[in-house]
Amino acid sequence: MLVVGVDACTTGWIAVVLADGERPQARYVPSIDALGSVAGDAAALAVDMPIGLPTEGARHADLLARAFVGPRRNSVFLTPVREAIEAHSHAAATRAAAERTGSGISQQAYGLARKFLEVERWLPRAPCPVYEVHPEVSFTVLLQHPARASKNSWAGMVERRHALEGAGICLDHIDGDAAVRAAVDDVLDAAVAAWSAARIARGLARSFPDPPEASQTGRPVAIWA
Repeated sequence: MLVVGVDACTTGWIAVVLADGERPQARYVPSIDALGSVAGDAAALAVDMPIGLPTEGARHADLLARAFVGPRRNSVFLTPVREAIEAHSHAAATRAAAERTGSGISQQAYGLARKFLEVERWLPRAPCPVYEVHPEVSFTVLLQHPARASKNSWAGMVERRHALEGAGICLDHIDGDAAVRAAVDDVLDAAVAAWSAARIARGLARSFPDPPEASQTGRPVAIWA
């Protein structure tokens, strides 16, 4: 069985590939469309990116995920409404978000707008089943408790890496373009996304909410872990 976990990085995307009997592989791709060469035969692909933009208010998936990760809740931001994501500037996005939700949109969230839309456009032609995940939710399930430290700290990196190793995912041999282009947390997040993808493929994963809600297009909206 082959599964893939995907996380965004500064210049593109990092994909961690898990296949039975093989060590984990990491691949860098400049655009989401290029994942076809990595994930064409995958039983499941899990991506750390919202699938299903709300038109107003907050997604139930995000609220449940924030509650689930407890002290790490600030790492799960509320998915911005579509009007804000499609706005031509951060100022316009903030106005749209405030009108639809009562609060604005951070620069970080607006900075990911292109990635949100890139995934959305790609989904209809994705080569395999695609699911939304959030690394902090996945690590909470893997650790059986919320992570004790931020993933950007040394302690947080060690905690998460040891958890992955305990699940049989050793990242010692990640090399090549992905290792150079990706930040440490990008690789950790893509790896735990791949772990969740394996759980999804085996029917072991849970969804937030359960059952998933449906988007306007009928696609299930949930965070899986």
